[in-house]
Amino acid sequence: MTKKPTTMKTMQSVSPRSEPVQSRSIKRTQQILEVTSNLLETVGLNDLNTAIIAKEVGISVGSLYHYFPNKHAILYAMGKSWLDSIEEVLNDIEEWPVESLSLEDFIDQVVDINLRTYRQQKAVLRLVQAMFSVPELRELDERHDDMVISQMAKVFKRLGINKHIRERERIARHYLEVTHSSYLVIVNQNEQRATRTLQDLKIMLQSLLAHHLKSPE
Repeated sequence: MTKKPTTMKTMQSVSPRSEPVQSRSIKRTQQILEVTSNLLETVGLNDLNTAIIAKEVGISVGSLYHYFPNKHAILYAMGKSWLDSIEEVLNDIEEWPVESLSLEDFIDQVVDINLRTYRQQKAVLRLVQAMFSVPELRELDERHDDMVISQMAKVFKRLGINKHIRERERIARHYLEVTHSSYLVIVNQNEQRATRTLQDLKIMLQSLLAHHLKSPE
C-alpha cells in the first residue's frame, strides 16, 4: 500500500505589508497592536483572528491586510516591540556602575527595572506563550533568551564573578529562567502576593550570585 506524502504546514509570513511612514498609518498600526494586546488577554490566542481584530479596530479585514498579512504578523510586531524594550533595559544596565554596587543593591535595581518592563506590556504572559508555541514567533523567543544571557554574562563578570565565559553563560541562563518565569507570575498576582513573590525572587538571586562570587574561578 502506497503511503500518501506528508504535508507540512507552511509558515506564514510575519513581515508587515510595509513600514508605516505617514502619521495616519503609524497611528493605525499602533491602534492595531493595542487592540490585539487587549484581545489576546480577553479571548486568548486560539480564538484570536483578523476578523475580530478588524472589528474592534473599526476597519474591514481587507483594510487590516494593508498593514499586516495575518494575526501572526501582528503578534510578531508586538513581540518585537517588547524585545526592543528588553534590549533598552539591558543597555541601561550596561551603563550602571556595577563594580561599585553592593550585591543587594544590584539585585534590587536589576529586578525592579526588568519587572517594570513586564508590567508595561499588555497581555505579556499570553504574548510570551505565543512566542514559545507559535512556530512563526519562535525566533523572538530564542532572540530574547540569547540577548539576556549574553548581556548578563558580561554584567556578572563586572559584578565579580570571574569564571569562564561558558560558565557565566550557564549562570546567566539559570538567572534568566528564574527571573523570566517569576516576572510572568508576579504581574498576574494581586499586590500582596506579588510583593511576597518578589521578595522570594530577590532571596533566590542573592543566594545564586553570592555563591558564585565566593566560589573559586
